[in-house]
Amino acid sequence: MSEAAQPKRISRGGMIDRARALSFRFDDRDYTGYAGDTLASALLANGIRRVGRSFKYHRSRGVLTAGPEEPNALVELRTGDRREPNTRATVTELFAGLEARSQNRWPSLALDLGAVSSCFSPLFVAGFYYKTFMWPKSFWEKLYEPAIRRAAGLGRASGQPDPDGYEKSFGFCDVLVIGAGPAGLAAALAAARRGARVVLCEEDFLLGGRLNAERCSIDGSDAVDWVRRVEAELASFADVRILRRTSVFGLYDGTAGSHSASGTRTFGAVERVSDHLQQPPQFQPRQRLWKIVARRAVLAAGAVERTIAFGGNDRPGIMLASAVRSYVNRFAVLPGRRVAVFTSTDDGWKAAFDLSEAGASVEALIDARGEPPASLIEQLRATGARLYAGSRVVEGHGSAGLSGVTIMDSQARRTRLRVDALAVSGGWNPNLALATHTGSKPRWSERIHAFVPDVLPGGLAVAGAARGALTLREALSEGAEAGAAAAEQLGFSGAAGEQWRADEEASEVAPLWFVGESRGKAFVDFQHDVTHEDVALAAREGFRSVEHLKRYTTLGMATDQGRTSALNAHAIMSALTGRSIAELGTPGARPPCTPVAIGAFAGPHRGRHFRPTRRTAGHGWAQEQGATFIEAGDWLRAQWFAQPGESDWQATVDREVKAVRTRVGLCDVSTLGKVDIQGRDAAKFLDRVYSNVFSTLPVGKVRYGLMLREDGFVLDDGTSAHLSPDHYVMSTTTANAQRVLQHLEHARQLLWPDLDVRLASVTEQWAQYAIAGPESRRLLEQALGDALSVSNQAFPYLACAEFRWQGVPARLFRISFSGELAYELAVPAQYGDAAVRAIAAAGASLGVVPYGLESLNVMRIEKGHLTGNELNGTTTAADLGMGRLMSTRKDFIGRVLAQRPGLTDPRRPALVGVRPIDPYSPVRSGAHFLSMGEPPTLENDQGYVTSAAFSPMLNSWIALGLLSRGRERLGERIRIHDPVRSGTDVEVEVVAPVFFDPAGERLVT
Repeated sequence: MSEAAQPKRISRGGMIDRARALSFRFDDRDYTGYAGDTLASALLANGIRRVGRSFKYHRSRGVLTAGPEEPNALVELRTGDRREPNTRATVTELFAGLEARSQNRWPSLALDLGAVSSCFSPLFVAGFYYKTFMWPKSFWEKLYEPAIRRAAGLGRASGQPDPDGYEKSFGFCDVLVIGAGPAGLAAALAAARRGARVVLCEEDFLLGGRLNAERCSIDGSDAVDWVRRVEAELASFADVRILRRTSVFGLYDGTAGSHSASGTRTFGAVERVSDHLQQPPQFQPRQRLWKIVARRAVLAAGAVERTIAFGGNDRPGIMLASAVRSYVNRFAVLPGRRVAVFTSTDDGWKAAFDLSEAGASVEALIDARGEPPASLIEQLRATGARLYAGSRVVEGHGSAGLSGVTIMDSQARRTRLRVDALAVSGGWNPNLALATHTGSKPRWSERIHAFVPDVLPGGLAVAGAARGALTLREALSEGAEAGAAAAEQLGFSGAAGEQWRADEEASEVAPLWFVGESRGKAFVDFQHDVTHEDVALAAREGFRSVEHLKRYTTLGMATDQGRTSALNAHAIMSALTGRSIAELGTPGARPPCTPVAIGAFAGPHRGRHFRPTRRTAGHGWAQEQGATFIEAGDWLRAQWFAQPGESDWQATVDREVKAVRTRVGLCDVSTLGKVDIQGRDAAKFLDRVYSNVFSTLPVGKVRYGLMLREDGFVLDDGTSAHLSPDHYVMSTTTANAQRVLQHLEHARQLLWPDLDVRLASVTEQWAQYAIAGPESRRLLEQALGDALSVSNQAFPYLACAEFRWQGVPARLFRISFSGELAYELAVPAQYGDAAVRAIAAAGASLGVVPYGLESLNVMRIEKGHLTGNELNGTTTAADLGMGRLMSTRKDFIGRVLAQRPGLTDPRRPALVGVRPIDPYSPVRSGAHFLSMGEPPTLENDQGYVTSAAFSPMLNSWIALGLLSRGRERLGERIRIHDPVRSGTDVEVEVVAPVFFDPAGERLVT
């Protein structure tokens, strides 16, 4: 392909694949690039300098860096439901069909009406909205806040469900190496050669780090060739995993306290598995979140070059010197034809040399230092560039892109140069955020004028530029030493340390943060448009600590986290307040230190994967019976079983309730939580977690139990069956099954680890069916045959037994939630479908009726039984009329705090029943209790309805509720107020909470 379409592409060199041309679109125009390009390098190759608009002032912005620290070149990537805002063009791999759009502009990037805000920039200083939008107060919600919200943000989310998948994965290694530059590669190779399991994480798609962007050699050969040799050797080790496109974003404590002490740490990382593709292949995730547990770690994340603040330093065409070298050497892109270099470091001079070698005209090298090294001056002569020593750039000119710069020498003489690109180098800031995530503080280094790691978290070593060692020779040496030491600390031995030869480098730096002679806006934070004037204002108004400065000006709070410029702001504050930068300090870093998609944190746990639909073993049978299902906790349960001719669900429920009360019904109760409890101390354990006594429960019997939280409130109720001397099965409510198991495990593992007791959730392992009604015993006799006698004498109320039914293990419990003669038959889940069909067949001659959750709810309200509506986390045993279940002969969880005066106050709401004076007046859950004649105010609120239903047996609406001093008020008439749904009041009578068969005679028939 002819490169005429890419006017800034260098005709030779680079690490791109010129045989693979790729088409892409930017702002609805077609362009071409090559495999190996990033979106930023491809745009620059096509002569595109203006990439976006700034957040506050809508100023034209171009590419500043070549890495993940990019603050300017943020674009919307892809379209439709895959549209992704605020994507850094500098790390977006180019792929065929890529579509990108600039952000924060309207109607176009070239003509943005929002740029008018620059005219009002004197008003839009730091914290202006705190001071401006104060009056009139009524305008805040109607005008100010909506306007601010519309202006906030850069990109646009798609507003549609994300079609891509995300995964979570776990990694375990001896040595984790973070960063695959020279120090990281040397560390990984040293550890691997000693036999350690190594994971190497690199956020780029190429290993090598800065070696891919520099003209340097190792052992006399090209550094890129050295990278490929090391990469091949690492790939040859069976215990080495290389994770490309993977950013380590957080360092966390070890998986246990002892692990932290021994050095083992947990790291969070995100692998961009398919971000470099138009869309992920089938069954491949978009991104993968890694939780990596490493016994030792080496941080070799390199350093970020910082800019220098001067007037107009945000013009498109002004770039970091290291970025210029990246585009020239790695991507074969010339950022400009007439270029100047502005530096206060030796390192910045490399940009002039590389630009000249690539064919650019280097117009000037402006070094703020008065006497640069003589060796660099001699090398500069070959480029033809003019040296301005002791000079500074005071202004950048141009709108759509840089057209020139004004420089000022030590005599205050100003000179204007016509250039279309400026490379800036103000020094390097080590990438040390990960080293501070657990609270470690960095220290100030006068050698490189930046913060470097100080006291490190246990198990972490730092090497290379991340430690402030900025030369290649130092990086190779420190990396090899750190990798070898990490492996040897874990008991791996090896040969003598690795040694590689690299050229000497000039690496001096003189601090230059801000050119005070500038007249225009000098930006210290590009992404949030924070200028030197904002920092000065913060100092005048007392926001002088770095933490206050950050929050008052929003400095360093964008996606780049202030990597390129925050230190400049701190240095300006240092000068304004007369404190050293070391005294001023730097804000603490918290994970994640790089943007991570929420989808990656969620992983596959969204939609039905977040809350999978769980079906019981009898689900298919219920479907055949015409069930309507409802979600109950994580499960689908049959709500009712409608039959032809029934007008609505209420008619269906009435029929089911009457059938159970007069004949026999069949209900799937498999979803109730089931916890298997075994061990020599199982009874003692139950005594401690239940408020009533279980150690006296004989084998073959079931007991109802109440469980409290540590704060004295009721957690759950249920039954526990004593199957054999050291074996119990606990039943819990469906919604609380997981919460109860966690409570039990907490008690077992932390409160009483000395008890011989083991727990297992067996909810899914057993299918369980309730057979309830006057004919339930006859049905079981026909179904079980000789397998088990269920006569009243052989199997009385609250009995339980294990037996075999048609060769299958089975359990039978004589318990009832409906208040009828009832049993619950359990079989292993794989036999659940066969079991329910056998029960239904045995009961056909008796007129057995399947009934659902709604009918069960009606019957339990008729009997005053409790569910989650009453066990809502705010009620006590006394509130629910179960104070008698709180044993005075033993201790148990929650006993002491349940005696607090606030929980024993007789004025607390207590459980009562209510019946409307007009039996057909509907009562709704959630409606409030009021005394007759009192207005519906919060002060007059006396409680609320917890559960309500129409009872076909009583031919009336009935309800349970929590009423203040409820047990003292039986027989009193009050009213129920429901302003949300009905808007009308219902007069009711307070009654006992048991409406049907109060003596319980039907249970023991």
